[in-house]
Amino acid sequence: MKNRLIDWPTFLGAFILLLIIVVPLVVFPEKGTEYVDVANSFITTNFGVLYLLVALGIFFFLIYVAISDNGRVKLGDAGEKPEFNNFSWAGMLFCAGIGSSILYWGTIEWAYYYQGPPFGIEPGTKEAIAWSSTYGIFHWGPIAWAIYTLPALPMAYFYYVRKKPVLKVSEATRPLIGNKADGPLGTLIDVLFMFGLLGGAGTTLALGTPMIAEGINYLTGLPVNMIMKTLILALVTAIFAISAYSGLRKGIKVLSDVNLWLSIFLLAFVFVVGPTRFISETTTNSIGLLLDNFFHMSTWTEPYNRLGPYDRTGFPESWTVFYWAWWLVYAPFVGLFVAKISRGRSIRQMIMGTIIYGSIGSLLFFGIIGNYGLNLQLTGEFDVINVLNEQGAPRAIIETIGQLPFAWFMILVFTVLAIIFLATTFDSSSYILASVVQKEVEDEPLRWNRLFWAFALCLLPLTLMFLGGLGTLQTAAIVGGFPLLFIMIMLGWSFMKASSGDIRNSEHYEPKTFALNYKKIVERVRRRKKKKKPKQKGPVDAHFEEEEKDKDRDEDDQPHNDRE
Repeated sequence: MKNRLIDWPTFLGAFILLLIIVVPLVVFPEKGTEYVDVANSFITTNFGVLYLLVALGIFFFLIYVAISDNGRVKLGDAGEKPEFNNFSWAGMLFCAGIGSSILYWGTIEWAYYYQGPPFGIEPGTKEAIAWSSTYGIFHWGPIAWAIYTLPALPMAYFYYVRKKPVLKVSEATRPLIGNKADGPLGTLIDVLFMFGLLGGAGTTLALGTPMIAEGINYLTGLPVNMIMKTLILALVTAIFAISAYSGLRKGIKVLSDVNLWLSIFLLAFVFVVGPTRFISETTTNSIGLLLDNFFHMSTWTEPYNRLGPYDRTGFPESWTVFYWAWWLVYAPFVGLFVAKISRGRSIRQMIMGTIIYGSIGSLLFFGIIGNYGLNLQLTGEFDVINVLNEQGAPRAIIETIGQLPFAWFMILVFTVLAIIFLATTFDSSSYILASVVQKEVEDEPLRWNRLFWAFALCLLPLTLMFLGGLGTLQTAAIVGGFPLLFIMIMLGWSFMKASSGDIRNSEHYEPKTFALNYKKIVERVRRRKKKKKPKQKGPVDAHFEEEEKDKDRDEDDQPHNDRE
């Protein structure tokens, strides 16, 4: 009986699309990689402007929604309190949206900008140093979290206000596409979302697993090889499978709380025992530089370097456009998850909380750990860039943390944190994938469904890791996620159409936050339609109506000057 809840076309469609991409990559890895790279280059180069404009538009659209009447709508019933406290709520949305990637890029991203700065700046100069500390905060800042937040609006609205027990991207576009949400178009929208998430999650594993392996190598001396990476994947899978099986409140919430406390400890320790003054001043300077150049960074396309004798760096396509495309791939998943955990909050609280908490969390990682690594490079205490270029990012990251006092203990904390970060991202992913392939989700997805996707998320990256094709899957996911640009616009439009219509048809509510009773709204609209129903015309009415038509016809036949 429970299996009838499964939306089999979506369930199987995601797998078929995944196989269509993965099998050729396995059978013809070199050709497959070549074609995927060409497609990715074509999209990021020719549609880069579209990515930049849509991302900036999403940010300002959400600010507008937050300050409008639409933002005052409560996600739930009148008097209902938030399901989770602010600490747990912030922890869950941050861990789901970031994962172990924040440990990876937060520690090392500055080094790439240091060597290849934006705006044609000379590498290694003071300007390059300033921008190297700033651009990571920008790429993981308000625009990234706005992209994450947009899909949460219609999904949370339909789930908690209109009381539709469906957590699907297609359902959120129903106000625009109508009953087509139940047909092939709706299935295609959900399948594209699932494909992007599977590819995105696989890349998160690709970044996190080698970093964890390097940490274990530092702690135990065990060699970094496929056996170790496989064992790490098995451990992470076991953690998030247990968490996914336990559910949202007992599993994911507990893991996220532990994750948040460990993150606070790591950041506080680095800030206190590290170069505190340098970290404070550099982070503050980066915030000012970002605020001064926010619009320039958001819209920079390097246009003049395409012509004449100028050197083209490809920075916007390689970093900003790629990041916006990457957040778009993850956005429906994070939006679905944020929607699921936001019961009892207003739409304004959900928007501002997600953008602010997410941006502050990213700022702390990049500002503290990133600038700690930058200080090591500038003072000559440790040559981070040389290790990065010679031995790879995972080794450079672990060696950077290894420069802290109590190095062995701090690398242990860092490695455990990376494992839990990876697990929290994956249990959130499996939870949402299970929700999307169900026709209804009254409380939580079926347990077997959650477990299935927990293991499915691991098996694919593990197979590709053996074949060395994870980077290609990441690129393929971004190429496949290109339609999400237009789906995101549809999601925002759907939310405004549905919520604005409901607010117009509702009664007057409290001045701050109000809960909409959708059943009463529907009943009120029905009564209004009945009142507007035209009366049956009698013979007298018909006679006068015919006289009026004849009069109008005679006036139309007169010359233009006469009518003047």
